Amino acid sequence: MSAVAKRVAVPDQAPLAAPSATTEINQGPESEAAGAPVAVTPAVVGSPVDLTGYWRDVWERNILFWDTLRERGSNMLSHERAGLPPLLDFKYEAILDARRFEHPANYALLRITQVGEDCWDDCVDLDKPPVVVVDPRAGHGPGIGGFKQESEVGMALHEGHPVYFVIFFPEPERGQTLSDVLHALRRFVIEVARRHPNKPPVLYGNCQAGWAVTLLSADCEGLTGPAVLNGSPLSYWAGESGVNPMRVSGGLSGGAWLAHLTADLGSGRFDGAWLAQNFENLKPEKAIWEKYAGLFHSIDDERDRFLEFERWWNGFYFLSREEMLSVVENLFIGNRLEQGLMPICDGCTADLRRIRNPLVVFASYGDNITPPYQALGWIPVVYANTADLKKCKQRIVFLTNPHIGHLGIFVSAKVARLEHRAILESLGEIEALPTGLYEMKIDNPTGDPDCHKPQFSVRFEERGVEDVVFQTGRAALDRVRQVSEANEAIYRAFVSPWVQAVTTPWTAEALKWLHPMRMSRYLLSESFNPWMRGVALLAEVIAKCRRPLPDNHPLLQMEQRTFDQIGDYIEQARTGRDASFEQAFKLLYGGGPSAPAHRPKPPGVLRHD
Repeated sequence: MSAVAKRVAVPDQAPLAAPSATTEINQGPESEAAGAPVAVTPAVVGSPVDLTGYWRDVWERNILFWDTLRERGSNMLSHERAGLPPLLDFKYEAILDARRFEHPANYALLRITQVGEDCWDDCVDLDKPPVVVVDPRAGHGPGIGGFKQESEVGMALHEGHPVYFVIFFPEPERGQTLSDVLHALRRFVIEVARRHPNKPPVLYGNCQAGWAVTLLSADCEGLTGPAVLNGSPLSYWAGESGVNPMRVSGGLSGGAWLAHLTADLGSGRFDGAWLAQNFENLKPEKAIWEKYAGLFHSIDDERDRFLEFERWWNGFYFLSREEMLSVVENLFIGNRLEQGLMPICDGCTADLRRIRNPLVVFASYGDNITPPYQALGWIPVVYANTADLKKCKQRIVFLTNPHIGHLGIFVSAKVARLEHRAILESLGEIEALPTGLYEMKIDNPTGDPDCHKPQFSVRFEERGVEDVVFQTGRAALDRVRQVSEANEAIYRAFVSPWVQAVTTPWTAEALKWLHPMRMSRYLLSESFNPWMRGVALLAEVIAKCRRPLPDNHPLLQMEQRTFDQIGDYIEQARTGRDASFEQAFKLLYGGGPSAPAHRPKPPGVLRHD
């Protein structure tokens, strides 16, 4: 990878001649708000030397931008050739491989053995309970919980906990079911508990892995150690009209049959690239436009960070047809988990009222994948009131972040250093709480996210189940479930056998590599596009003599404002699209899952009526 010089401030060049006129531009948000143009002499902006410097900078950034996309495509292909290994920033050893179990699943249990230059024995306090981090299986590969040193894995190790990590492999086992996955996770928890007697493991579940951990807590055997659910949806029908459109998408597509068709075309496998594409389509102004515009504008600073994240983002994994349909039918469409109707295995269902281990729910109002509505809305459904929750001998602690996005809950270094550290340092207090519902508040007067107690303090404010109320439009979504079941029955009986008959491993592999999420990456690699080798050579020459313009250059500031305006236009279009989806849903199903227009004020009491 070619080295790229960092953007540094350089003094403005002196004008070659005295200015004869002035050029008007708006400079800064204050002048824009007032609508008053600022007079800038050509010596600053309009001189030929300055314009030449700007267009030279644009040309250089353009070459470096396409070279970055070239390297991203090459990284993706090399990761594929290596078998898509987990992208953990820690050394580890394999403990159990569920592919060898009696009922195989494509999961494995790892033990983290080294932190930087320190080995496991140097930084682990065996008097502390082990932490088991389970990453989400939602389209991408494992590693996001230990993507970098300042992560969930890193914080747990720095706090002295023995740390284990649950990974999964790119291909599911043939016919793998959700029950097989849960049995594998159960075996992993038992093994960790055996290695650390009398210290029940703390389970960290990210997104999809959070509801998997909840299923383990709610099955017939249950769990004893605390479970931390990070951005984990348990109430799939909850959400706010115009803000969380994903919950109506199942109704607009006719239910689970589309996931079944996709898995049939994949020869019994559901391609995780579809889930990644859906994620990007939720907020294209951020996931698509701002990502690339920001890379182009700040190529000198953003290149390495972009490539590091994209290496994980573009590693797409598969789910089996059986488990994907189970998830869609029971969770996304059926919403059976919070109703206590979701089957685990023969004779056992997941009843959330059976959960006795403490639950810590971490959600964010900036998360449009799992908003607080979906992370907490199950509580008043499962428990009639606060007295009912206490009668079930349960302790539930929730904390919210006002702005961090979905992935930021797992990968943000700032969140890892403060919220996740605070959770780990407060585990003893959480387990000692009386039964009830509590909101965890973190007071950090220093503002430094890299701090420890007593630099920051944690308090637990008791809440009532009555404070956590969200409207869901249950009647409309019940009709969605009925439509989905009818469509799925028709597809399963009359269409699926024919699709499976004409699908071969060759056609499935062709569809994999023709997916736009992959094509848009690898077609810019020099392996597919020989012209990109010339871009790489040019980028190498530019990097050696790169002299970025200063960040406060007026034309760069104008460029940034233009990018922001384009992003605003895309956001407005996306908002209109979401509103049309909501309206179409209401027309189809007779009233929608809409909530009142005002949003609850984070991070206060969550009543929403």
